[in-house]
Amino acid sequence: MNKVNIIKVGGGVVEDQASLASLLSQFAVMEGRKVLVHGGGRLATATATNLGIESRMVGGRRITDARMLEVVTMVYGGLVNKNIVAGLQAKGVKAFGLTGADGDVIRSRKRPLKSVKMEDGTEQMIDFGYVGDVDKVNAQLLVQLIECGIVPVVAPLTHDGEGHILNTNADTIAASVACALAEHYDVTLTFCFEKPGVLRNADDDSSVIPSINEEQARSLIAEGIIVGGMIPKIENAFEAIHQGVRQVIITHSDNIDGSRGTTIKG
Repeated sequence: MNKVNIIKVGGGVVEDQASLASLLSQFAVMEGRKVLVHGGGRLATATATNLGIESRMVGGRRITDARMLEVVTMVYGGLVNKNIVAGLQAKGVKAFGLTGADGDVIRSRKRPLKSVKMEDGTEQMIDFGYVGDVDKVNAQLLVQLIECGIVPVVAPLTHDGEGHILNTNADTIAASVACALAEHYDVTLTFCFEKPGVLRNADDDSSVIPSINEEQARSLIAEGIIVGGMIPKIENAFEAIHQGVRQVIITHSDNIDGSRGTTIKG
C-alpha cells in the first residue's frame, strides 16, 4: 500500500518565522505523498486581544463565541493558511490551501454541552460555542488531490453543511484526515510542536517519554503529567491508531521525519 505522511504543525510553530521556515524546508523535501494540517491558536489569541476580544480555553480547547469565530476564520483560513501555502509554493511544492468547507472536505456538527473536568478536579457542563465535532471527511477528494501531485494544506475550520463555519481542534482535524486516508494508504501521523515530545517534566526537554500506550496515557493524565492541550493531542492519537493509522508520533517541528520524539502505541 502506498504511504502518506500527515504532518500537523501547531500554532507555536506557525507564529514563529524561523521555526515555520525550518518546518516548511523539511516538509518540502519530504518524499512521497503528504498532507499538512496547521493550527494557529496563539496567533488567534493575539489577534483577538488586539481587537479587545477575550479568549477562553477549557481543557486545552477554545471556547468560540460569534466574535471569536470571526477571528479564527480570518486567522486560520486566511493569514496562516495562505502564508504556509505561499511558503511551500516558493519551495516548489504544489500546495493547495483549504478549510473543511472547501469541496465539502470535512463536515462537522456543533458540539453539544459537554462535561469537562476542571483543574480543581470538579466537572462542569461547558458550552464551547461555535466548535465542530467532525462527522465525516471526504477522503476521495483528498485522494484525488494527492494523486494529482497536489499537497493539501488544511486549516482547522470545518462546516455543518448548513452554511456555518465551525472552529475545530487542529489535532482532531489531523487525526480525522489520517483515519479517513487509512482506508487508502499506509498512514503515518506526526504531531509537530515546539517541544521534543511528550515530557515527563514540562521544564526538562530531555525528559521525553519515548513511547506511550493507552494505559500509560491514562496514568500520566491522572498524575497531572499530561495536561492542557496535550490531552486532546493524546486522545486524537489513540483514536487514529484505533481507526487504522499505522503510527502516530509526537515530536519537535525540527524532526518531522519522526526519528525522535514520542511514539503512540495501541
